[in-house]
Amino acid sequence: MSDLALFGGEPAVAGPLPRYRSMGEAERAAALEVIDSDCLSGFYGSPGPEFFGGPKVQALERAWCERFEVPFAVSVNSATSGLIAAMGAIGVGPGDEVIVPPYTMSATAMAPLFYGGIPVFADIEPDTFCLDPGAVEEALSPATKAIIAVNLFGHPAQLRRLKAIAEAAGVRLIEDNAQAPLASEDERMCGTVGDIGIASLNFHKHIHSGEGGVCVTHDETLARRLQLIRNHAENTVDWLEISDLTNMIGHNFRMTEISAAIALVQLANVDDHVGRREHLAERLTSGTGNLEGLTPPRVRDGCRHNYYCWATRVDSRALGVSRSTLSRALAAEGFPHAEGYIRPLYLLPLFQRRIAIGARGFPFNLSTRTYPKGLCPVAERMHESEVVMFEPCAYAIDEATTDALIESVHKVHRARAELVAWDQNEPQARGGAG
Repeated sequence: MSDLALFGGEPAVAGPLPRYRSMGEAERAAALEVIDSDCLSGFYGSPGPEFFGGPKVQALERAWCERFEVPFAVSVNSATSGLIAAMGAIGVGPGDEVIVPPYTMSATAMAPLFYGGIPVFADIEPDTFCLDPGAVEEALSPATKAIIAVNLFGHPAQLRRLKAIAEAAGVRLIEDNAQAPLASEDERMCGTVGDIGIASLNFHKHIHSGEGGVCVTHDETLARRLQLIRNHAENTVDWLEISDLTNMIGHNFRMTEISAAIALVQLANVDDHVGRREHLAERLTSGTGNLEGLTPPRVRDGCRHNYYCWATRVDSRALGVSRSTLSRALAAEGFPHAEGYIRPLYLLPLFQRRIAIGARGFPFNLSTRTYPKGLCPVAERMHESEVVMFEPCAYAIDEATTDALIESVHKVHRARAELVAWDQNEPQARGGAG
């Protein structure tokens, strides 16, 4: 009888993995303190000190500045809101092009559309899954307004190089740093290299307050514009003596006092929360790094990887089995994972049909850019056939369970011949499971 769980053997990992719970008594006490204060939001959308939020919001922003060594931090109700506000703050307008990666959460590429900007997709690097600077240079045009780099899965993009490209072209660099709160490149913190960096406090990130985000910048004018866009800008531009009214139509992107209070506690413990994920991912890498056909995450020299996701690449030719068959076997062993990440964004119906704002195709009707299949071949290959992804942020795993996860990969790897025969004899088994 086969040892593989797929064929009736005992799974390597016993039972479902326990979820990681980061909420504790300190967060509970912080939330109750706000409730007892009866001030659940300190914002007013009119001139006055309350325009900048309540005491917890302002305390979080001060703490964020200190932790990440930046002069300005602007909290928002989500990182998506932060990305939209960043596009507004830098002056993106109808027909402006914004270079974005295709392999990321959709909000990255949606943000320019809110101001009539045109997302232009540049391919990714196969080893870090972040923007390829060479592809960015090829995507530049006279219409380029900005580049959005995503520090995907917790690994830094080539931020110094991308910043140099942006400065040479006279465009802005924005960092989507939702997945890499403590990551760094050459000791420079991710999220602080670009003109604006956006962090996420969404519930499944390294630290969270349910929903929320924080934008950071070294530019006082950009900080003020972010604050205005966050809170009904049209009502306060005169009071704050803002002469450039570009994109000063405001939103309500304001963070609540409860969210800020919880985020303050989480921020104080960020090293522990991130360190747990890094330790787990590094053990998985060291335990599976010598298996033919599997390439665990690479960390560029001088970089710190936070491992929002542990993304292994599958070389089906070297491995001898398809990714989908490998996936079925790993799932049966109790190793939770996904095949691929997010379908390259330009394949979404919005881009394929070139319809976003209104029914007449705005803003795509201002551009000749198209989004054909094959536009970013590396991203497509990663998603369709190579990436197998595990989420360290999702689980609380002890050393014994980590050993079991590593053994599950080795167990499947040892049984490749069985899987090849099964794959050939059971074509209906192909198709995979995450």
